[in-house]
Amino acid sequence: MKSFLKIAAISAALGTAACTAYADGHVLPINAAETKAGTVLIDAKGMSLYTFDKDSSGASNCNGGCAKSWPPVLASDKAHDEGAFSVITRADGSRQWAFNGAPLYGWQGDRKPGDVTGDGVGGTWHLARP
Repeated sequence: MKSFLKIAAISAALGTAACTAYADGHVLPINAAETKAGTVLIDAKGMSLYTFDKDSSGASNCNGGCAKSWPPVLASDKAHDEGAFSVITRADGSRQWAFNGAPLYGWQGDRKPGDVTGDGVGGTWHLARP
C-alpha cells in the first residue's frame, strides 16, 4: 500500500498528463513506477525510460544504430505538450516524447518491467526520474 501511495503522489506531481486521456482519446504513454533503483519514468508497457547526456534540450542526438539500441519513445501525430512533457521532432521527422526537455528512450537490454540495466551505460545513459 505504501508503494501505491508513493506512485500516486508521483503521478500527481507529474501532472494530470501522466494519468489522464487526451480529449481526442490518446493517452500519454508515460508514468512513474518504483524499481530497485528508485522511482523512474516508465512507458505504457511498464519498461524503464532513459535520457542521453549527448542530447541537447529538445533535440535527440540518438539516431541510426543508436536508436535501434535505445528506441525513442515515439509520439503520435495527435500528441501535444502537456506540463513537463513535450513532443520534439527527430532528425527523421518522427515525433518523440521528452520530459523537462530531455528526449526519452527505452533500452534493448531491459527484458521486463522493473529492469534498469541501461542506467550508466557508456557513462551517458541515465534512468529518467520524475
